[in-house]
Amino acid sequence: MRSPVLGRFRHGYVAPAAVLVAVLLYAPFVWTAYLSLTRYDGLEPPSWVGLDNFGKLFADPALLTSVRNTLIWVLGTMVLPVGLGLLVAVLSYDLKGGAWYRVPFMLPYALSGAGLAMVWSPVLSHDGIANLLLGVDTAFLQEAPQNTVAMLLVWTWQQLGVNTLLFVVGLQSIPKEPIEAARLDGAAGWRLFRHVIWPLLRPLTAVVVGLALVASLKTFDIVWVLTQGGPGRNSETLAVTMYKETFVASQYGYGSAVAVLLTVVTGLASYLYLRRQVR
Repeated sequence: MRSPVLGRFRHGYVAPAAVLVAVLLYAPFVWTAYLSLTRYDGLEPPSWVGLDNFGKLFADPALLTSVRNTLIWVLGTMVLPVGLGLLVAVLSYDLKGGAWYRVPFMLPYALSGAGLAMVWSPVLSHDGIANLLLGVDTAFLQEAPQNTVAMLLVWTWQQLGVNTLLFVVGLQSIPKEPIEAARLDGAAGWRLFRHVIWPLLRPLTAVVVGLALVASLKTFDIVWVLTQGGPGRNSETLAVTMYKETFVASQYGYGSAVAVLLTVVTGLASYLYLRRQVR
């Protein structure tokens, strides 16, 4: 039986959390959306310009570069950190001492994106360790799109461990009975994974891919520390473009327009992905 006291004050229980979300998430977004319709340099009061910032944004050739690089990040994240994380989890799950084999993959996740980029900067520079070990003369961070691919590999090195851990948790949650029954029927190796393990992992895979999708769309720290979006603007992502226009060029109105575009793209991609998973 429902308590009348609990029913009467049920909205009060969630009010603090709702206010916190409104103050920290919704209010800043509304303010950013307003600034995107103004010309604002951070000093003078904002002046209304309507959709001029968005017109300027869509006419900027650098936007296509940012969108291209962001798409490379999204697709690469789906294939590399997620795919390799699943592979490492499956291969090490049944091994004796498999947890120890996963430790080297987990350690890079303890580093921040900026710290990770600082570690790899001397490796990928033109006169760096990578060229010395490979015996080549390649400007890994100077030419597009190979600079984005190189940074994506660094991102993979960091994210591989946490994806592996999530998939291991998923494997541990799978009931043993279906797997044992499949083995009695002669399933093993790829057939066992393809027809039994993979279908049972699909709910967790949807979560891992969703998290990776949102994270790749917001990629900033690794790109900023390694290339700052350069040379020129050929390695910028939407997040880097937003930062440069807002905090480097002090074009807060234009930078807010980029932020609104990034928010819309992230929200739309997440909605379409989750809707597909629900279906």
